[in-house]
Amino acid sequence: MVLSYLKQTYSADIHHVEIIANHSDIFAEALVALEALIYCPTESISPLSHFPSFTNSISMLSVLSTMPYAAGLGLFAVAYFFVIPYLEYLRDPKGLRRYPNLHPFSGFSAVPFMMMASRGFRSMELTELHKKDPVIRTGPNQLSYGDVKAIKDIYGHNTKCTKDTSYVITSGTHYNLADVVDKPDHARKRKILSSAYALKNLETWEYKVTDKVQRMFKHFDQVCTLPASTDVSSGKVAPDQKDLTLDMRAWTNFFTLDAIADIGLSEKLGFLDSGSDVCIAERKDGSTYKTNLREALYPTARKQSLILWNYEWYPTLNKLVNIIPFFGRMQTFADNWENIMWRRGNERLRRYEAGEKLEDFFQALMEDKNGNPNNLEWGEVVAECNIMMNAGSVTTAVAIANVMYQLIRNPRTLAKLRDEIDAVLDDDEIVADYDKVKHLPYLRACLDESLRIFPPTSHGLPRTTPPEGTNILGEWVAGNTTVSMSALVAHRDESVFPNADQYIPERWLGEEGKALQPYLIAFSAGARSCIGRNISYLEQTKAVASMIHRYDFLLAYPGWELKRLETMNLILGDMPVKIWRRDVGTAEA
Repeated sequence: MVLSYLKQTYSADIHHVEIIANHSDIFAEALVALEALIYCPTESISPLSHFPSFTNSISMLSVLSTMPYAAGLGLFAVAYFFVIPYLEYLRDPKGLRRYPNLHPFSGFSAVPFMMMASRGFRSMELTELHKKDPVIRTGPNQLSYGDVKAIKDIYGHNTKCTKDTSYVITSGTHYNLADVVDKPDHARKRKILSSAYALKNLETWEYKVTDKVQRMFKHFDQVCTLPASTDVSSGKVAPDQKDLTLDMRAWTNFFTLDAIADIGLSEKLGFLDSGSDVCIAERKDGSTYKTNLREALYPTARKQSLILWNYEWYPTLNKLVNIIPFFGRMQTFADNWENIMWRRGNERLRRYEAGEKLEDFFQALMEDKNGNPNNLEWGEVVAECNIMMNAGSVTTAVAIANVMYQLIRNPRTLAKLRDEIDAVLDDDEIVADYDKVKHLPYLRACLDESLRIFPPTSHGLPRTTPPEGTNILGEWVAGNTTVSMSALVAHRDESVFPNADQYIPERWLGEEGKALQPYLIAFSAGARSCIGRNISYLEQTKAVASMIHRYDFLLAYPGWELKRLETMNLILGDMPVKIWRRDVGTAEA
């Protein structure tokens, strides 16, 4: 009776009703319970008697028949989370039922999308699904796009879409440049920081990056092994396990953390010198403690990817799940990160108040180029330092490790790049001068191809359509709908990037390469693209060119694969390599 009622009332295709009922015993039972309430409102039997799945799984359920409040609460929960959303799905006020669902439940719940995140690489699964469907409904109000022509509509300079509400509910007490939604407020923030992030200013701070490369190479020199034998270098024999003396992933992260701390806050973290990421964190009450920084970088985004299925419930759910040890540990790490950044900000503020004039991002936050105060609230300053240290270290470290991984796996590409680099650097040059290597076409092609095949920020960055709606891919999408496109999905579009699963830097050369640039969204696109892309390219270019010029590397064995875990970023596992000095120059780092 309920099925026929729904079909008559909401003009629902009976197939949509039956596929849900067949997919979930609980939902089918909910329909029966709803039917009982509609047609037998005075019946004395508890509504839960219509739920055999609950009856079979919960002992002493008969007790609930005498507990009308508990029964009512249970029925309310079922109605709130299942029945009402499903009725809204059938009503379809925004016309989103025309798009295929990610999962039969996706029309009324985003839980399947969160479950996909729990498997570790959601964007790769979306890539496969989008080969069939250019638009997929991933939640009641969410659409994922797989056609690169949607990039301009969603993220372009003239788009009417704004950052999604999810940025608001996951932000702290103050917004930073990355999570602010209000366009005028974003313009204000970007104006304050744009001069600091301008390439001409970054190049004046190149000496800070040079210093960090030199410190990194001191460790590299210490762990160098003997050159690989012919059989080992050719891949016939794997390197001896004791020769895997360098974790490329860890040390590129030490490098980017030390670099961005110096560039942004004029602070010497010393991770490259100590080979450790232990630092001091400070609680709001002024007490301090030591903790590991790297383990605090990622858990917040990981946690959000697993529980952000309902915007209204997220703040409550974010606290409730902490009783589960898995999520509780994530929250501890997230708190450590906040305290680490509170310490960094306070230490830099003390130097500023003492009258030190330092050329860094913090100075640009506090006053303009003429020395006039910007009068930002302290919470906003800390928020900007937070995103600078997090995004400014994570993505670049992932990018450097990724490109080194691809180059080591592709010896011919590596040899071609090395010839280009060796041609402009002296034999005894330890750290590449940026002016010498910044315009090398094949080096930039290698960097961009690595950013394409595994973008450090792979998750689809959500945007909200304007209240009046907008056109995406030539179709009108109702207002206040969340839309997104994963960079990984865009970068694996075979119509734009043939042999998309292969590492082919040559695709970025010449005029054909220039034509591909609008579809490279590793740093997003449009007015909300990453303001730090110039500093990322500066660090990538200097570090990679210098490493290729000075050292040779091998992975653990032929065919070794780098492990990846997607949060918002595409986080890498350990990357053990064999390293030895090339026979060029004799200078010591």
